[in-house]
Amino acid sequence: MTTPDGVTTSAAFPIPPRMTAWVLDGPGELRRTEKPVPVPGRAEVLLRIDAVAICPSDIDNIWYGWPAIVDGGPPFHKEWTPGHEYMGTVVALGPAVDEFSIGDRVAVEIHAGCGQCRRCRAGLYTACLNYGNRAKGHRANGFTTDGGFCEYQVNHVNTMARLSDDISDELGTLVVTAGTAMYALTEIGGLVAGESLVVIGEGPIGLFVAAVGKALGASPVVVTGLSPQRLAIAAGLGADHAIDVRGAEGRDVDAVAAVKAIVGPHGADYVVECSGAPVAIGQAIAMASRGGRVCLAAFPAEATNVDVGRLVRDNIALFGIRGEGKRAVHRACALMRDKKFDARPLLTHTFALDDLPTALLYAKEKRDGAIKVVVKPRGVAAGQVAAE
Repeated sequence: MTTPDGVTTSAAFPIPPRMTAWVLDGPGELRRTEKPVPVPGRAEVLLRIDAVAICPSDIDNIWYGWPAIVDGGPPFHKEWTPGHEYMGTVVALGPAVDEFSIGDRVAVEIHAGCGQCRRCRAGLYTACLNYGNRAKGHRANGFTTDGGFCEYQVNHVNTMARLSDDISDELGTLVVTAGTAMYALTEIGGLVAGESLVVIGEGPIGLFVAAVGKALGASPVVVTGLSPQRLAIAAGLGADHAIDVRGAEGRDVDAVAAVKAIVGPHGADYVVECSGAPVAIGQAIAMASRGGRVCLAAFPAEATNVDVGRLVRDNIALFGIRGEGKRAVHRACALMRDKKFDARPLLTHTFALDDLPTALLYAKEKRDGAIKVVVKPRGVAAGQVAAE
């Protein structure tokens, strides 16, 4: 059935006029409300959101504002809905959309750039020069426009990757995180099979960088972190070495020396800093070999000192990444579909959408060993995911 405005719908997926949505008032203050179900425009589809994972960036957005930018400023008191790591089912097609069909299950990227600036035309739409300018066509769901802590959302066709039936809804929410890792390693970092890879930080991004790096042939893959539980997961995802920097009996380990004992005295070919700890940036530079690369994939909470002299003297490239440009999500989704690694151990808790405030506290405070906490809009019991 096609509506007068050119939107195609199906009786198999009835769409209500209004939906449950959470909006942000003051810092850390979420309010459950109702919003009109959005209508897809040209080159857009309407998704029924089936699952959404909580990302550390959601915590930053909700409690501190940054990096979300809504209408040119902080996201507070703007009836804005956060959440960006979601998947869902296509339930309506915008005018002339034929790239997807109603009923398709998809994972989504966060960013749809304006499509017209020179960054977007180069595939660097997470660095869109019109970032946050909706009049120019830019969207970053859950950062500059409404996100996924609701029942329905519109997405541009360029931001979606089909999910195979053997990828669960919960696992589908992790595809965008894997895509960020892929973007850091290949499109930005130029990882070549056989190069040594060091990952600082055992959060979700760090764990996925290790998993994707191993799947792409990095050798050895070394992960440093603070949590024995998460370091064990890193090993299960393919890391060749997992270093607990707290060491035995609480004695701190010299992380740089420990890494060089593994990769060799010259240092690593590629280091990805995923912890956001100020001290870790200096460690990352110290771990890199001459002619190596260092990627910063986390948001430090404070200004940090950088040994620029060493970067220049030893020809080390230092760069940052944000998100998942150049369709990296599609390639990461292919790795997950082909079972190049098993990300299920990262899924620790699931909650119903009505219990979002509790779910956020589990993620923020890492309660009960929480790593990835998933929220589902349709009546899912809260609690820890059963081990398989």
